[in-house]
Amino acid sequence: MALAKLGVVVLDCPDPRALAGFYAEVLGGTPTVETDGEGEWADLKVPGGPALAFQTAPGYVPPRWPSPEHSQQFHLDLVVEDLDTAEKGVLALGAKALDADDRERTFRVYADPAGHPFCLCAC
Repeated sequence: MALAKLGVVVLDCPDPRALAGFYAEVLGGTPTVETDGEGEWADLKVPGGPALAFQTAPGYVPPRWPSPEHSQQFHLDLVVEDLDTAEKGVLALGAKALDADDRERTFRVYADPAGHPFCLCAC
């Protein structure tokens, strides 16, 4: 028996509004943003999927791919029908390719605009 269920995946970033907008374009949904004295918090309810949230992290330093000194800490696997089409879309939205040269694999690795690694997977 599970002790809990997944509520939301939260990503630290320098600009929650912008990063929520990036993922809304990639996954769908409309972000909502709250501001308090410490920064912003954005929620993104993804249609048919888990919710994502984004919080302001002062002094944020993005992870590096691959790097044992600066681990990725977590990453998102995003399932797509066509890797080439999805790749064009995420690059146009501001993602950066980290490990996408091997066109024979069923996945490619990118960084979102705040530097978080994510994979496009045709699994």
